[in-house]
Amino acid sequence: MRIIILGAAAGGGLPQWNCGCDNCNAARAGRIPSLTQSSVAVSADGRDWAILNASPDIRMQLAATPALHPTGPRDMPLRSVLVTNGDIDHVAGLLTLRESQPYDLFATQAIHDALAANPMIGALRADLVPRRTVALDRTIDLAPGLTATLFAVPGKVPLYQEQGEVQTGLVGETTVGVELKAGAKRAFYIPGCADMPDWLKARIDGADALLFDGTLWEDDEMIRMGLGVKTGRRMGHMAVTDTMTALDGVSIGQRIFVHMNNSNPLTDPDSAQTAQARAQGWQVGRDGMEILP
Repeated sequence: MRIIILGAAAGGGLPQWNCGCDNCNAARAGRIPSLTQSSVAVSADGRDWAILNASPDIRMQLAATPALHPTGPRDMPLRSVLVTNGDIDHVAGLLTLRESQPYDLFATQAIHDALAANPMIGALRADLVPRRTVALDRTIDLAPGLTATLFAVPGKVPLYQEQGEVQTGLVGETTVGVELKAGAKRAFYIPGCADMPDWLKARIDGADALLFDGTLWEDDEMIRMGLGVKTGRRMGHMAVTDTMTALDGVSIGQRIFVHMNNSNPLTDPDSAQTAQARAQGWQVGRDGMEILP
């Protein structure tokens, strides 16, 4: 199994277009790496690839990844795209992937329904991009030799679907994790998760690799920094500090944080928080990072 992190940032990327926080200014100045928005590519054979989440930055991500370059005038090694929720930073790139390129689009029924409610998604020709509805806890083939099983994780509906009181620990088809298998290798991709119940820890236990939600270092950091009015949990994300505590002692081969907000000190490779995460056995995802579970 090969996993390439195409984009390691949360929505908005780093630097975010309208943000003048220390991290965004440092990225603009080249003092810390810039990060594009959340997406990964996975393959079992290095020839046929699946993309998990189509970020708004997908065009530049594909251009920066030789393994995904076209192999002919209109041929490329993309076999499927799978989305883990309907958030804009995970689906807006589908509009870029509309140029008569065949691939299977996998999602739960709830996510397909959210996409279908936007008429622009009709630009993806159904005869070339068939919508494949995935039932929870059923295994599907993403690419030759690569399977995936979707399972519910605590989360919430996308921002554009929020109405009234929002459930941030909703467990259903709106936010899912992905269990990937290729040969004897088993990896998990969970870029959005609001809590870590015991059943989720038990499912992850023994994995060769885990790519997990690293949106915020601390739950209230955006409020403290004057960047927003919501906590991480209100946005449907666990704090990194809580995740490291919850998964301490769980058997996992490689632990990698992905989907990091521009406020997160993990975006700075030299920060004290990055050093703390590494000391606790975690890696920090970067654009272009390749993982071999």
